[in-house]
Amino acid sequence: QVQLVESGGGLVQAGGSLRLACTASGSVFSINGMVWYRQAPGKQRELVALISARGNTDYAEAVKGRFTISRDNAKNTVYLQMNSLKPEDTAVYYCNFLSITRPWGQGTQVTVSS
Repeated sequence: QVQLVESGGGLVQAGGSLRLACTASGSVFSINGMVWYRQAPGKQRELVALISARGNTDYAEAVKGRFTISRDNAKNTVYLQMNSLKPEDTAVYYCNFLSITRPWGQGTQVTVSS
């Protein structure tokens, strides 16, 4: 069974940066698109960024120009570089596959202080 493990979250001041990583077990990673989501307290989970199997990317309007998604197929890992962080970016961040949702990982908490 595919497992997703997110890491890299933490507490950062507004304007700071963090780099999240998500590693997927199994051999299906390289042929699948990947997505980063986030869920803030009391809110629904929302899509943040996605990357196709070929490396095409797309972003939510709220993060365009500040976040960058990338992938390393050799490491079965997708990254989310987050710059110019804002307090409204505070959330638990999750990754999953684009084409089919696998069991969710534990997520990684990102807290941005003002």
